[in-house]
Amino acid sequence: MTPINKQILHIAIPSIVSNITVPLLGLVDVTIVGHLGSASYIGAIAVGGMLFSMIYWIFGFLRMGTGGLTAQAYGSHNLKEATRILQRSIAVSMLLALALLILQYPIRVIAFLIIDASPDVRQLAASYFHICIWGAPATLGLYGFTGWFIGMQNSRFPMFIAITQNIVNIAASLFFVFALGMKVEGVALGTLIAQYAGLLMAYLLWLRYYRPLRKHLSRKHIFEREAMVRFFQVNRDIFLRTLCLVAVTVFFTSTGAAYGDVTLAVNTLLMQLFTLFSYIMDGFAYAGEALSGKHIGANNRTALRLTVRNLFGWGLALALMFTLLYGIGGKGFLRLLTNDEQVILASATYFYWVLAIPLVGFSAFLLDGICIGATATRLMLRAMIVASAGFFLVYYGFRSSLGNHALWMAFILYLLLRGVVQAILSRRLINK
Repeated sequence: MTPINKQILHIAIPSIVSNITVPLLGLVDVTIVGHLGSASYIGAIAVGGMLFSMIYWIFGFLRMGTGGLTAQAYGSHNLKEATRILQRSIAVSMLLALALLILQYPIRVIAFLIIDASPDVRQLAASYFHICIWGAPATLGLYGFTGWFIGMQNSRFPMFIAITQNIVNIAASLFFVFALGMKVEGVALGTLIAQYAGLLMAYLLWLRYYRPLRKHLSRKHIFEREAMVRFFQVNRDIFLRTLCLVAVTVFFTSTGAAYGDVTLAVNTLLMQLFTLFSYIMDGFAYAGEALSGKHIGANNRTALRLTVRNLFGWGLALALMFTLLYGIGGKGFLRLLTNDEQVILASATYFYWVLAIPLVGFSAFLLDGICIGATATRLMLRAMIVASAGFFLVYYGFRSSLGNHALWMAFILYLLLRGVVQAILSRRLINK
């Protein structure tokens, strides 16, 4: 195996493990409350979990922006700047977390105006929300640490942190619910403790393994004007891109619901296949982020082009593998998720759209990582705007004749446009 491929896998494999552990936090919570004897408990966790996913998804720019900037500083051997990027990221994370804590009541009110739920679920979800919201400093702070570790070519630490969070969450939630007799509040406290356990572990790992960088810590230089302008420019573009991504995702789900419960169930199950593929491809996107940023920081364009070429080799191979796996075993996987024959039968009508996802979508994931590492965030934003516009134009152009098929066709085009437009716009960045 070539050195470049070893570097890619060294970052990608721990990142994939970290990605797979992310949904386990929510799954553990649902499993615990699922044994409490009331469907309203499950509904409360589902609503609360969805709300936090949307909130924290929007702030994902903290991880991505920090990762790209750090990787370039690492590549240029500017460890002083790399250290201060972490300081800036943590400082901004804490300010944003403080805003969420101050605004928690209006956020909850607005969210429940949008989310349709029964009074019992609303009451329980509100309790869950007002406990878990106090984990905002830990969650957003971890975004900064995770991005920084990846930028420093270290994806093992985020993996260790994610595994630790799951272990703490399981132990704490089981203790509060079954030993102390708490209900939804116990699950929320378990999640809260797990979030701070992850942040504490990140800080201790940094102290233990990056101790020499402590000499570069400086309160005076955290908010240097030029550095902060660049930090916010990068993160502003990622934030706006994320809003477009959220708009497409929410529209896909809500529009599918308008076609009836069976269609909503079909879309939800089929999207699990996309999610599974995305966990794998995101691992390679993180590798692209770390390595492309390092090579650009070192002004090594030859290594950058070689990395991109190898990344696309891995991406194409994985896309072909997933297409084959979904073609052979995808319907069997759906039967693991549901035994509703009506839903399984209806899913066959739309299954060929899922088969197109790996080959159509893999380049979008990889180019996202490469552009983040290159801090070419304006390029990412432009590609996302084009792709999102294409999504809505295709759906509204064909919905009257194709119905839910128009929704899937629009989603496939959206993935394709993200990859194609970014490939066109990034050619000069990669080949110059």
